[in-house]
Amino acid sequence: MKKISDNQDVSAPSPLERAGVRIKICGMKYPENIIEVGTLLPDFMGFIFWKKSSRYFDGEIPMLPKSIKKVGVFVDESIAIIESKIEKHNLNCIQLHGTESVEFCQKLKELPIEIIKVFSIKDNFDFTVLKEFEGVCDYFLFDTKGELPGGNGTTFNWNLLKKYPSKKPFFLSGGIGIEQIKVLKEMNLPIYAIDVNSKFETEPGLKNKELLQSFQSQIGI
Repeated sequence: MKKISDNQDVSAPSPLERAGVRIKICGMKYPENIIEVGTLLPDFMGFIFWKKSSRYFDGEIPMLPKSIKKVGVFVDESIAIIESKIEKHNLNCIQLHGTESVEFCQKLKELPIEIIKVFSIKDNFDFTVLKEFEGVCDYFLFDTKGELPGGNGTTFNWNLLKKYPSKKPFFLSGGIGIEQIKVLKEMNLPIYAIDVNSKFETEPGLKNKELLQSFQSQIGI
């Protein structure tokens, strides 16, 4: 029987092994492509509101199926601007990809919005930092630490997540493509959602629908 600690039994099937895992397609940019990818009915679709990103979104989000949660991605942005984007685009979630504090998240909790707080990982991670965020966030997201806040196209050591101590649902991000499917299924991690981006692009912000469809079918959705 496989264990990740003396007290935590992981012999039960992971979400990936049971019935598939939720998918977030991030870094959407072009209206026609947004509509096209929307026909795949991902659980979440991400729009980056950080001006330094090559996937920066500065348009109007076209009509999407109601089942798709629209996620606004921000990096150390002001609450006023975040609130204005929520209202303009009718966002369902916000993803905080910077150094936002617990107090900052607490203020945002006053809005009717779900909050995803991002933590970047390279070779190690101190999971104790999550505890103070548990009461002010709906989800955590683990991404690869790199030169940019996100979209670096590389993975981190996923074995670290075998020590995940929280019951808070988490997203896994960072360089995930078709070639990672087998490993993801074998690792038996309690992943709530997989966040995909650069591995499915023909250029920054432009997604390959056929490749995404293949990923969905193989991951078990």
